[in-house]
Amino acid sequence: MKDDKAHISSELSRELSLFHVTMMGLGMMIGAGVFLGIGNVIHIAGPGGVLLTFTLNGVIAIFTALSYAELSSAIPRAGGAYNFARLAFGRGPSFIAGWMEWFASSVAGSLYAVTFGIYVVRYFEGLGLMGWIPFSTYTTEKIVALFVALFFLYINYRGASEAGKIGAFFTLGQTLFLVFIGVVGIFVALKDPSRLANLTPYLPYGWTKILVAMGFTYVAFEGYEVIAQAGDETIDPKRNLPKAMIYSVGIVTFTYVAVAFASLVAVKAGSPGVEGLPWEWIGQFKERGFGEAISRLMPYGNFFLTLAVIFASISALNATIFSATRASYALGRDRMMPKIFSYISRKRNTPWVALMFTGLIVICVAVLLPTIDVASSASIMFLFLFFLVNVSVIKIRLHMGDELSYGFIMPFFPWLPIIAIICQGVLAVWLVHMSKIAWIVAPFWILSGVAIYIFYSRSHAIATADEVQVLEEEKEPETAQYHIMVAVANPENAIPMIKTTYSLSEAKDAKVKLLHMVPVPDTVPLSDAEKFMMEGKEGIIEVMLSLMLKFPITTTIRYCRNIARGILSAVREKKVEMLILGWHGKPKGHAFGLGSTLDVLIERAPCNVVILKDCGNRKFQRILVPWGGGPNGLFALEIASILAERDDSEIVAFTVNDPKRDIQIPQITDINGKNVHISFDRIKFKVAQSPHVVDAILQEAKGYDLVVLGSTQDPLIRQMTRDSVSTACARGCGTPLIIVKSSGGLRSWIKRWL
Repeated sequence: MKDDKAHISSELSRELSLFHVTMMGLGMMIGAGVFLGIGNVIHIAGPGGVLLTFTLNGVIAIFTALSYAELSSAIPRAGGAYNFARLAFGRGPSFIAGWMEWFASSVAGSLYAVTFGIYVVRYFEGLGLMGWIPFSTYTTEKIVALFVALFFLYINYRGASEAGKIGAFFTLGQTLFLVFIGVVGIFVALKDPSRLANLTPYLPYGWTKILVAMGFTYVAFEGYEVIAQAGDETIDPKRNLPKAMIYSVGIVTFTYVAVAFASLVAVKAGSPGVEGLPWEWIGQFKERGFGEAISRLMPYGNFFLTLAVIFASISALNATIFSATRASYALGRDRMMPKIFSYISRKRNTPWVALMFTGLIVICVAVLLPTIDVASSASIMFLFLFFLVNVSVIKIRLHMGDELSYGFIMPFFPWLPIIAIICQGVLAVWLVHMSKIAWIVAPFWILSGVAIYIFYSRSHAIATADEVQVLEEEKEPETAQYHIMVAVANPENAIPMIKTTYSLSEAKDAKVKLLHMVPVPDTVPLSDAEKFMMEGKEGIIEVMLSLMLKFPITTTIRYCRNIARGILSAVREKKVEMLILGWHGKPKGHAFGLGSTLDVLIERAPCNVVILKDCGNRKFQRILVPWGGGPNGLFALEIASILAERDDSEIVAFTVNDPKRDIQIPQITDINGKNVHISFDRIKFKVAQSPHVVDAILQEAKGYDLVVLGSTQDPLIRQMTRDSVSTACARGCGTPLIIVKSSGGLRSWIKRWL
C-alpha cells in the first residue's frame, strides 16, 4: 500500500507552454541527421529525389503525428508510446515500448553529442586554434561530446522549465538559420533562373531509389515522440500537445524542403571546381555534400553552416535527454522498472534517478562506442514504436472511444494510421540497406527487454487507473466444458437470475463463473478498491449458495474504472461461451439504448449474450420470439426452447411483414436441424401485416409470459442516433423479457483475440 501511495503522489510540475513543447519537437527533428542526409539523398535519388523524399516523409510523418496527437490529448502523461501501448495491449507490449523508447532516445542523444564535438573541433581546427591541444582529433571530439552531454544533463536536472527555455533558444536559433538558408536559395534561384536547370534530370535513378532515401531520412521526423513525453509538464496538455505535434511536423517539412532546394541551386554549373552536373558534384561528397553546397551559396557559408549544425546538435541533444528520461521515469512510476526510477527531486521537481541512468547510457555510447550502427538501431526502434502507436490508436478508438475525453480527434479514421503502418513497415525493412548490424542490435535489445519483463516487471508492476484488477478469485482447473459467466451487479438482482441460469447451464452441461465488477469512483485510488467490494461479494455469496449444489461454480471479483471493459476482459480471459446479465429497464440518458454497459457488451462481446429483465423464478408457458431470421433469431429460439419446461408450453415465432417493403423472412423449416436445443415440435409460426413493426410486436407481447428478442445487428454508433427494433421493443415491453445476441462464429473469434 505504501508503494501505491508514493506512486500516486509523484507529480511533475506543469511549466511548458505551447511554444516550449513545439520547440522541443523541432529540436529533436532538426538534428544533425538532416545535414548529413541531404548530400547522401542527392547521391542516392538525384535532385528531384531529395525534394520528394522530404516531402513524402513529411506526409507520412503527419499521419503518425495525428495518431500521437489524438492519444496524447486523451492520455496526457509522461511515457508516450509506453502509455498508449499499455492501454491498448496491456503490460507486456507497453514495457517493450517504453524499453525501446528509452534506448532509442538515449542513443540518439549520444549521436548528437558526438556530432556537436566533431563540428566544433573541426571548425576551430580550420581557424588554427587547436594546435595547443595535446590529444588527437578523435579524442578531443569525444571529450567535447562528454562535456556537452554533462552540461545538458545538468540543464535537464534544473527542471522542465529550464530545459524547455534553453532548448527553445537553441531550436529557434537553428530553425532561423535554416529558414535563412532556404530564403537565400529561393532568392538566388529568382535572380538566376538558369540554376533551376540543376534539378534536371529530376529523377535520374527512378522512383525505387526514393524508397531507400526515405528509409534513410525518416528518423529526422520523430520529434512528436518527445512532445508526447511532456504530457505531465505541459500547460493545458489536451489542447497544446496536439497543436505542438502538428505545428512541428509542418514547420520541419517546409524547412527541410527549402534547405534541400537551396543546396541544389547553390552550385552554379561550370563554376571553378565543379565538374559535370551540379547535383552530381554535390552528391559525390555524400554526408559532406550539404556543407560543400552551402559554402558556395553565400559569403561566410561555412560559418553559418557550422552555427546551424551546432545549434541543431544541441537542441536535439536536449530533446532526446528529456524524452529518454521521461520514458524511464514512466517505467519506474508503474513499477515496470525498480521504484527508484520514479524518484523526483524535491527541490527541482525532476525525475533525477531516471535522468542519471539516461545520462549513463548517453555518455557511455558517446565516449566509448561507434555510434553509427547503434543510431541506425535507434531509428529502427523508432519506426517500431510508430508502428505500435498507429495500431494502438485504432484499437483504443474502437474499444475505448466512449471512455476517454479527447482534446483532438484525427480525420479520416482509420485510413491515415493504416497507411502509416504500411509505409513504416516498408521503411523499417529498407533500413537493412544502411546497416545490417542495426538488425542485430535492435532485436537483441528487444529480447533483453522481454527477459526483464518476464523475470522482474511482470511480478512487480502495479495496476493503473485504466487496467482491470483482480481483487479476489477462485482458482479453477482448465476444462473442456461449456463456460457460462454471470455478471452479478448487486444482491437485489442476483437471486432472480438463478432459475434462468440453472436452466441454461443444465441444458448446456456448463461450468458457471460468477463475476462482480467493483464500481470504484474515479477519485478513489486503486489501493482503496477493496473497501467497495463488500456489497458485490454479498451478492455473489447468495447466488453461489443457491447454485453450488446443482452445478459447478466459481467466483471472481474485479475492479475496473469502466464496467463494460472489465467484463469484456474477463470474458476473453476465461474463454466464456455465454454471458448472462441483468437489466433494470430504460436508462436515464438518451445516448444509449439499453445502457452504457449493455450496449457496449452487445456490440463487442465475443460470445453469446443473454440479458434478463424481470424474469425472476417464474415458469413460462407461452413464449413469444419475434422472428426475422439470422443468427440472433435462431439463438432466441434456442433460449426459448430451453426455458419452455412444461410439455404444454408454447413457443410462437412472430413475424411482422411491412407491406411497403418486400422482404423474405426465412421460415422455421429452413433452419431445422441446425441446433439440438430447439424444440421444433412446439414452435408455431405467426405472421402479422403492419407498417409499424415495433407496435405490432408490443401489442402481441401482452398475451405472453416471456418475450425472447434477438438483438438487432446495428453498429453501436448508429444505435446512438436512433433506436433499433430490438431496443425499442425492449424499452416498451411490460412482459418479462430476454434479449439475446449470438456469438457470430468467425466474428466472435476475431473479437476474442483482437
